[in-house]
Amino acid sequence: MNICIDGARPAAPMSCQERRLGRVAIVIVVGSERNCGLLSEGNLRVVRMVCGGFTCSKNALIALNVVYILVGLLLIGVAGWGKSYGIVSSINIIGGVIAVGVFLLLIAIVGLVGAVNHHQVMLFFYMVILFLVFVIQFGVSCSCLALNRSQQEHLLKLTWNRMSNTTRQDLEHQLNCCGFMNDTENIVTYGTDYQMCKALCKSIHCETCGNVMLTHAGEALRILGGVGLFFSFTEILGVWLAMRFRNQKDPRANPSAFL
Repeated sequence: MNICIDGARPAAPMSCQERRLGRVAIVIVVGSERNCGLLSEGNLRVVRMVCGGFTCSKNALIALNVVYILVGLLLIGVAGWGKSYGIVSSINIIGGVIAVGVFLLLIAIVGLVGAVNHHQVMLFFYMVILFLVFVIQFGVSCSCLALNRSQQEHLLKLTWNRMSNTTRQDLEHQLNCCGFMNDTENIVTYGTDYQMCKALCKSIHCETCGNVMLTHAGEALRILGGVGLFFSFTEILGVWLAMRFRNQKDPRANPSAFL
């Protein structure tokens, strides 16, 4: 295994010599020393990129921020779907998920612009804010996954009791259900709601709105918690990659420019 320097050819029979030529690239060559002289500039660029050079770090950071944009849109979309059904409006953590999605979307755009332009200031604020987003997103995602069915039912019941009769009827028509829960604890409220219910299913058989809402709420919380928790760990990778890329020298820049 020999070391070959970009632009330097070996002086036979010696192995490749190290020379500083302004733009130095170290390439590990397996085989005899004559292979050093056969390496082209194009091959050297490929080796630099594979070894984690400037271009490789830039492309990786750009790709990671594109993923963050998609994740942010997914979090906002799923949380908005839950709130549009009126099934998780009482679960305040859903609002936290939307906030995390918005912040992740904005900081991903900042990181994307900073990576394309190798902008030092934008990359610095990107690292700091992305770490804060990681902390918040990790906590919110764990809370989504930790919220069990009884806790969800309690929160949804508080919301149902605060609703007016008109709002309940609209929700029953939208979800095609009647009443909140048909159990001993809610039997009086259920009887009143069932009499005023105008859902289409009333002529056949109606499922309680509590069960319908719990099903949708459980799905929304599992999706938000799982996606948020998984991609929160990739944000640590984003912070490290941005820090690494920020300290790398752009090969096209002025050699005397400040890093």
